[in-house]
Amino acid sequence: MIIQGREITPKDIEFIREMIKTHPSWGRSRLSRELALLWNWRAANGQLKDMACRTFLLKLEERSYLTLPPRLYSYGKARRKAPCPYVPHKTAVIAGGLRSLAPVRIELVKDKELLGLFKCLLSCYHYLGFSRIVGENMKYLILDRNARPLACLLFGWSGLPRLLPGITLLAGMSPPEK
Repeated sequence: MIIQGREITPKDIEFIREMIKTHPSWGRSRLSRELALLWNWRAANGQLKDMACRTFLLKLEERSYLTLPPRLYSYGKARRKAPCPYVPHKTAVIAGGLRSLAPVRIELVKDKELLGLFKCLLSCYHYLGFSRIVGENMKYLILDRNARPLACLLFGWSGLPRLLPGITLLAGMSPPEK
C-alpha cells in the first residue's frame, strides 16, 4: 500500500511498532524525526521531512495499523511543560576539601550528551527547575577528577561580554594554573 507517497509493507509497520515499543518515552515528534532519519526521508533541498513522516504515522494509526504514543501537548488548551529526560549521573554525596576533587575540569557544553546532562541537572537540582534556555548563551559543566558533576554554569548573552575575558582565560589555563 502507498501512504504519504511512500510504499509501506507489513515489515515496515512491524518495524515502527517495535520502535514505539522499544522507546516508550519518545513522543510523536521524536518518533517521526527518528523514523525520517532512519529512512532518509528528505526533501529535494536535503531538509528532513519529519512533518510528512508524522502525517504518515497518523494515517497508519487512523487505519488501525499501529497505536502512537499519547500526545504530549493539547494544542487547544495551555501547553504542559514536557518533562526533561533523566540522564544517569553520579549522585553520591561529595564530602571533603577542594584538593580531594582536583583536578577540576570546566567543560564547555557543546555536544548533545553534555547538553542532555546539563538540562537534566538543572531540572533535578535547581530550585526553579528547567523548562528551556532562551537566547544566546554559554553553558559549562564543572566536573571533578572522577567526572562527577559539581556545578552548572549558564551565562546569558546580556552578561557574557563582561565575563568572556575571564572565562576564556580560565578555560585556556593549564591544570596547575587553575
